[in-house]
Amino acid sequence: MTKVLTDARSIRIKGRSFLAVMLSPDLPIDDWLIRLDDLAARSAGFFLGRPVVLDLTDLQIDRPQLKDLIAELAKRNVSIMGIEGARPSILGSGMPPALKGGRSVSDIEVPAAKEDAGPSTKPAMAETRPAMQSIVIREPVRSGQSVIFPEGDVTVIGSVASGAEVIAGGSVHIYGALRGRAMAGSIGNASARIFCRKLEAELVAIDGIYKMAEDMASNLRGQAVQLWLEDDAIMAEKLI
Repeated sequence: MTKVLTDARSIRIKGRSFLAVMLSPDLPIDDWLIRLDDLAARSAGFFLGRPVVLDLTDLQIDRPQLKDLIAELAKRNVSIMGIEGARPSILGSGMPPALKGGRSVSDIEVPAAKEDAGPSTKPAMAETRPAMQSIVIREPVRSGQSVIFPEGDVTVIGSVASGAEVIAGGSVHIYGALRGRAMAGSIGNASARIFCRKLEAELVAIDGIYKMAEDMASNLRGQAVQLWLEDDAIMAEKLI
């Protein structure tokens, strides 16, 4: 008897994309774990319930070291949903699956260095990116809530509470107090910026570079501020 493939009891399979945090360890792993612990301690719940991808591109480790790393992350409640950039020989049963085809960063062009740049200054990186979209959140973002929009800019007409977060592929604009976390350029946009009317953030990040509350200049607390990335460091200034 032929089974009808459109039977209501058939399994339905759909494709869907999600935004995950990418962790890129470096050697020595023990030192990297100490820095990870510092981030987790200063931003409670940052990894809790969040999908994480482990990026092992160009990281020279073997299978036992990878197993130890995954175990250490599990102790820290960091759940690895997949591994990218790993050599097939170091993957095995019981490990997260290998991932391919993640959203790639746009090509970059490197302009000439500034005339006054010192010999150790890295050239600025100007990105060529497609036009991005934007969304507007017309109410405050409350504690425990996440606004995630990898396609472009996020504008919040209100405040972002402590324990809340806004993650944007482009820039983040907060027309109230920023007390929680704001992460701009989440898919590799080093030119993204963060703007807020009142800076009281737990954490800010641009293109994966982050700064905690205690690392921010005291004269910027409570002020209208813009933040941007320059030479792998987050810069900030008051808005006039």
